[in-house]
Amino acid sequence: MRKEPDFIGRGWSFPPDFDKNNRSVSMTTGREDIERSIEILLGTIKGERVMRPDYGSNLDEMIFESFDQSIKTYLKSSIETAILYHEPRVETLRVELNDKEIYEGKILIEIEYAIRGTNSRFNMVYPYYINEGTEI
Repeated sequence: MRKEPDFIGRGWSFPPDFDKNNRSVSMTTGREDIERSIEILLGTIKGERVMRPDYGSNLDEMIFESFDQSIKTYLKSSIETAILYHEPRVETLRVELNDKEIYEGKILIEIEYAIRGTNSRFNMVYPYYINEGTEI
């Protein structure tokens, strides 16, 4: 098993999961921890965290806007800025908005990033759409 550098860190799994046998919370490390942090960052509304009012991305305020080039540029800029200021472990290399399923109301945010210090490159996809509450 490869040991991750200490600066990458370790954090709670998301959503939080508890282990009854060890009486502890499940933890994530390395790349998984970074990707969960980015997911939380993009899913958080600015002002939602009491002690960190600047934390978040405000992506959800654009979810019902017409998807044109200006919205696309705004979303990419918002994502890049949020990651730059709130996820110091990574450098954003590329953000693309995959709108192949736009008529189904789905946009997939493709993020390519490098972990600082190791220069390891990874990519992730963040789903940017609302699931309907039809399976009640």
